[in-house]
Amino acid sequence: VCRKSTCGVRVFAFLLCGTKTFSRSSDQQSVRWGIEMAKKTFPLSKVYGLLEPGPVVLVSTAGKERPNIMAMSWHTMLDFEPPLVGCVISNRNFTFNNVRTSRECVINIPTVELAEQVVGCGNTSGRRLDKFAKFGLTSEVAALVKAPLIDECYANLECKVVDGKMVTKYNFFILEVVKAWIDSSIVDPRTIHHQGIGSFMVAGETIRLASRMK
Repeated sequence: VCRKSTCGVRVFAFLLCGTKTFSRSSDQQSVRWGIEMAKKTFPLSKVYGLLEPGPVVLVSTAGKERPNIMAMSWHTMLDFEPPLVGCVISNRNFTFNNVRTSRECVINIPTVELAEQVVGCGNTSGRRLDKFAKFGLTSEVAALVKAPLIDECYANLECKVVDGKMVTKYNFFILEVVKAWIDSSIVDPRTIHHQGIGSFMVAGETIRLASRMK
């Protein structure tokens, strides 16, 4: 329907007759200016795949028999300086006791070129396996912790546990980054991000916008 306004400008009004669908079921269709946006309920067990906060990392630890590597994606920044990182390490994982006992680890950040090794480390246990040897990764001596760096990763964060109050209930460790290393030759690294069982997203184009943050 079209009509003229008092100022001579045409005003268009769209009558969305017959397009709205109302339902009391959990899978409803919303109408936004005549465009149907179909949505359905999503399994709560898969919500984590929508909110994975950052890249998949490899956590290296020092053990009694040998160093170990664990793939991890449940982590989050907590503070700027000193950098504090919160992470969930299941008490069923071999790495859990290594971190809880030694109170230190290294967070190694891989790029997509190491995707196969990352998945391999995530699908195996260090209880009976030397993951450095199995997946062809190189250990390097860290500066401030006993846990080794993984040389093939483009960045390495030496960490110490500074708060373990939530470990027993939530398996949540708060780590302070005490030393950081980065391969400055890699520009805009293509990290990998876990979206669910066997599904990963690769970081793509980087955009830069104005920011007031210092």
